[in-house]
Amino acid sequence: MQPCATFTAFTKSPQFSFPMNQSNRKIRVLVAKPGLDGHDRGAKVIARALRDAGMEVIYTGLRQTPEMIAAAALQEDVDAVGVSILSGAHNTLCPRIVSLLREEGLTDTLVVLGGIVPKEDIPKLKEQGVAEVFLPGTSTQDIADFIRNNVKPRD
Repeated sequence: MQPCATFTAFTKSPQFSFPMNQSNRKIRVLVAKPGLDGHDRGAKVIARALRDAGMEVIYTGLRQTPEMIAAAALQEDVDAVGVSILSGAHNTLCPRIVSLLREEGLTDTLVVLGGIVPKEDIPKLKEQGVAEVFLPGTSTQDIADFIRNNVKPRD
């Protein structure tokens, strides 16, 4: 597996309130770009926005397989996985990613999807374990708030 880039907030200013999970650590989010889609500007924008919202973000880079994403999520001990797909392969890739995460015991890991997804595909994706689907035009604040409000507390 190729190394992941880690984006972290470098400020310690008291004016910032970083999102923490119950174990008093920053929320860790893996931002993944599966499949052959080579467009990652949106994923990088989201990674930076989540970092700016106080989360620790690990970006996998382009062309990741579901197996690589699940392995990185396990290795990085993340609270959430954000998947960015523009290619139309969401109905194949997302259920596989969720399945692999669950097989690895990551049953509480939140999975969210962003990208070009027909609205009629969203209910099935949610049935298969995707917590939320963010379509073009969703504000980065809404995405950060959703993750912050839906990450499950750690023991």
